[in-house]
Amino acid sequence: MINGNNIIACDYALADNESFKAFDPSTGAHLEGAFQKANTLMVNNALNAATAAFKVYKHVAPADKAKFLRAIASEIAALGEILVNRAVAESGLPVARLTGELGRTTGQLHMFANLVEEGSWVDAVIDTANPERTPLPKPDIRRMYSPIGPVVVFGASNFPLAFSVAGGDTASALASGCPVIVKVHPAHPGTSALVGQAISKAAKETGMPDGVFSLLFDDGYGIGAELVKHEQTKAVAFTGSYHGGMALLKMAQERKSVIPVFTEMGSINPVVLLPAILDSQAESVAAKYASSITLGAGQFCTNPGLILAVKSTGLDRFLSALGYAIEITPSATMLTTGIWKNYASLSDKIIAEPGIKLIAKSTAVNTEKANQSVAAIATVGASDFIANKKYSEEIFGPWSLVVVCDNIAQLQQVIESLDGQLTTTVMAEKDELSKHTGILNALADISGRVILNNVPTGVEVCAAMQHGGPFPATSDSRFTSVGTGAIYRFVRPIAWQDWDDSLLPLELQAANPLKIWRQIDNNLTKD
Repeated sequence: MINGNNIIACDYALADNESFKAFDPSTGAHLEGAFQKANTLMVNNALNAATAAFKVYKHVAPADKAKFLRAIASEIAALGEILVNRAVAESGLPVARLTGELGRTTGQLHMFANLVEEGSWVDAVIDTANPERTPLPKPDIRRMYSPIGPVVVFGASNFPLAFSVAGGDTASALASGCPVIVKVHPAHPGTSALVGQAISKAAKETGMPDGVFSLLFDDGYGIGAELVKHEQTKAVAFTGSYHGGMALLKMAQERKSVIPVFTEMGSINPVVLLPAILDSQAESVAAKYASSITLGAGQFCTNPGLILAVKSTGLDRFLSALGYAIEITPSATMLTTGIWKNYASLSDKIIAEPGIKLIAKSTAVNTEKANQSVAAIATVGASDFIANKKYSEEIFGPWSLVVVCDNIAQLQQVIESLDGQLTTTVMAEKDELSKHTGILNALADISGRVILNNVPTGVEVCAAMQHGGPFPATSDSRFTSVGTGAIYRFVRPIAWQDWDDSLLPLELQAANPLKIWRQIDNNLTKD
């Protein structure tokens, strides 16, 4: 465990049943380092420390929180090749991908530091009193967002850096004023230990309270369950499978005090190919989507797992070009043996289902490495797709199913049969969009982000990003896990009534020189 400023981490002389090792998924070989499995005592210690830290950390000045976040970014950046190489060894992902992910991780820490320092995210509102109002005087009421307490973050398998120990969940929770306990993903414990040590070092250097951050290792589900059920946990953030996310939700709802669980549980990210663009650009669209489907062995939550189109010669050309591109796509190492086996099993089962026609499978498979992905695409008729819910379930890997519709009306029926999604995409010529407003509205109804003429893989980290969607894509579509809006998952509004200005939080004081409040007085608003 890494707890606050103290490291109780790896390479201890432990019994075999008390520690575990990481694997290289491309070879199946053990990697250097043993990682101590957490136990109930460690869970209690981490949450006791986090609860104590919260009493101090929630009052830390915004400038000092920003300094802490920037220090974390600097410590992680300083690890450089050491961190990237360990992440490569544990994930099978290429150096270039993880170098970019390292930049995203440090970049979003700086983004949240800027947000906290500027301060207006607390949405402070001063609604002034009117003692002359009749029949009753109007009280002075002031409201702002405040942190909710210790947050448990689950590391994600497919983003060892950007969605794990110091990823967006941790960065936004720390920015809000909440201590964080991270449950390490067992696929990359060495990567997690390095990042955890960087955070602990930054906490010590910037004078943050002990317990503001803790890291717990486990290669099973027991410790995660204990963390969610613990009464001192006030919120949970999770990126992973539907079954995993639903299990955590159930645990949280069965607690004596129910807490929010923000889960991202998967999506098939439907892509609509409208007729005119297939007529004019079938081959270029196919090339773009072959790259998107197979990017990172298809191990993205925004992977385009479903493509919808109407029968046409343009669609025939698209399928021919896509099939060829998929066939020649080299295999890639998948993140874990479990993910590889699950992908192979699910894709083979779907291909064997009635109405499914396999279009292409990758033939460029590297037989010298383990856990190699085999990209595949298939087609199904719209009626068969609507009738069988199996066809709309996520297959995590380089897979996509093309639904062939008889007409636009049937295509809209397919969209309306779908559950919530992280993204939906429209590929279209500009002049055909106005003819299909029903399609566009239906796509917006089921997704958090609607994309035009691009691929869904790739999520910009910015203030406007919405990375979330209606259930079951996420457990609460009102929030995002990417961008500055992610901070609102870990805060709640508190109103103060008739308090003297000097006794209020700084953000709510009318004399506050930052002037980051909105004053409601005689219909005037100040930002």
